[in-house]
Amino acid sequence: MPAYEYTAVKNDGSEINGSIKGDNERHIRLILRERGLHPISIIGVTNNQNNTKKITFNRKKFNATELALFTRQFATLIESGIPLSETLISIENQQKKRFHKNIILDIHSKIMEGYSLSDSFAEYPDSFPDIYIKTLAAGENSGNLGLVLRRLADYIESKNKLQQSIKNALIYPSALIITSILVISFMLVYVVPKVIYIFENFNQDLPIITQVVIVISEFIRDRFIVLAMLVLAFFAGANILLQKKEVKMWCHNLFLKIPILGKLIMNSNSARYMQTLSTLSASGVPILDALKISAEVIINVPMRNTAKKTVTKVSEGESISTSLSSTNLFPSMMIYMIASGEKSGKLEEMLDKATENQEEEFKNTIESLLGILQPLTVVIMAIIVLLIVLAILLPIFEINNLIV
Repeated sequence: MPAYEYTAVKNDGSEINGSIKGDNERHIRLILRERGLHPISIIGVTNNQNNTKKITFNRKKFNATELALFTRQFATLIESGIPLSETLISIENQQKKRFHKNIILDIHSKIMEGYSLSDSFAEYPDSFPDIYIKTLAAGENSGNLGLVLRRLADYIESKNKLQQSIKNALIYPSALIITSILVISFMLVYVVPKVIYIFENFNQDLPIITQVVIVISEFIRDRFIVLAMLVLAFFAGANILLQKKEVKMWCHNLFLKIPILGKLIMNSNSARYMQTLSTLSASGVPILDALKISAEVIINVPMRNTAKKTVTKVSEGESISTSLSSTNLFPSMMIYMIASGEKSGKLEEMLDKATENQEEEFKNTIESLLGILQPLTVVIMAIIVLLIVLAILLPIFEINNLIV
């Protein structure tokens, strides 16, 4: 079906531009009038132009916050009983970014052409992930689209809060470490050389700690470019090595064995997994599809592999809890709650409770890690600064003793 670019006027007199697919110009005018728009010009787009236009759309997408807001608006309007076509046009009118408007208008156009809601959204995988499409399809098939959209909105908001909590938790330690490194670097590069210059006129041996600090200071000043290149080479090399599956697997296994950090990784990935599985299951997505999609949100490779193997084992008749417990990579409480839900026939309810439990465990683990990391960082940096100060003061004390 050919595509057309159009310029139209809304009822309030403002102009709007966009693209839409239709059989011919007459069909396009009919679609625009159904949307409450008054067409001014309609121009056919060639295949090459159309492909270019599509690529441009896909480069720009809804970010996590925008997707959460869009889904919440979508759910609210559908649950209010507003027809799907009017809902999309209403949301489109509230968008400020043109590429958001174009995406929504194109989805609306496809629905008017007879495509299903999930198939229309599937045209924009960069904006709407697989879980979004599968959940929409389940809502369409069950006839509970409003309820499913509300669950989906809750899921996206909860996921965003989880990611934001990680970012917020890292802000203070990161700022503290960066500030400390800058202060120490300033002392080594500028303060220490000027103070040490005083001691050059005295024929005496400097304390060992002073000699070490001088060597470090001279190395940083004279070989700063080499040092910077070594650091960049280290991170570049590490990044290349982590692209290899064997190295990435080894590193991720190692991270899981580190005290506190391993627990943090386990709880964060388990929380993401349970959030996704609970939302999909409650929305009516078949359990095998739900397990498959949920496995993809796990970042840690060993845990993701276990979750993927669970899909196969469950398809062969094994329970979810038994499959997940085979490697001891998932929290025992989570597995126990899933097993309880399977035995009682209330799996969806227990998945919700397991999700809440994992989110709470994750928050507690972050608080514990910060409780250790923040004072530890302060102590380490304070010791380094103290050593530099001692390296400067000890020769001064010895000079004073000589003068006396």
